[in-house]
Amino acid sequence: MNFLHTKYASSPEYPRVAPFAVFVVLTAAQGMFGPSSTYWVYALKTIVVAWMVWEARSFVPEMRWRFSWEAVLVGVVIFGVWVGLDEYYPRLGKLGEPWNPHEQYGQNSGAAWFFALARIAGSSIVVPPVEEVFYRSFLYRYFVKIDFRAMPLGQFHPLSFAVTSILFGLMHPDRWVAGILCGLGYQWLVVRNDRLGDAMTAHGITNLLLGLWVVWHGAWGFW
Repeated sequence: MNFLHTKYASSPEYPRVAPFAVFVVLTAAQGMFGPSSTYWVYALKTIVVAWMVWEARSFVPEMRWRFSWEAVLVGVVIFGVWVGLDEYYPRLGKLGEPWNPHEQYGQNSGAAWFFALARIAGSSIVVPPVEEVFYRSFLYRYFVKIDFRAMPLGQFHPLSFAVTSILFGLMHPDRWVAGILCGLGYQWLVVRNDRLGDAMTAHGITNLLLGLWVVWHGAWGFW
């Protein structure tokens, strides 16, 4: 913990980039240690990254959840876009096999429901601060100013607005169009309200609704 605090205090970039980097590395490790590791590595990733986010809270003052009607609206609309457009554009790649713990651990088994709930919790609570801090706070401003904290969150920069949204979309090659629209919507919230918390809330709402949709309809391909 002291090591992490020291690293976080050493530069403003570290607490904004390190949780995302660990998130990406552990995501890549899912499934590398046998089929069941797709699930237990996800749970491990959620715990580790949640801890890193918690420890970063005093070093990243913009990482505060905020509620607004715009956040709710964007979160719901992006969920609709993610599901509604799914059949209407080509894929650039595939992230892996559908994430279905019922297939791995047995239909309606305790383990299956544990990992399904872990996925919903991780995507709704842990993923939003990790990705929003990295893309909408750090990267968006860093592309404009190396001293990114000198740039207000609410400052509109067309090129960075577009580039970071495209990069966010390309990180979801199986649903890149929806991903780009996500990036545009969430960044719009940041610029409109001059704070990051609304985008975190919208992101959390989108992922929560998507998780409930996946479980309710058995649409495991979205995971």
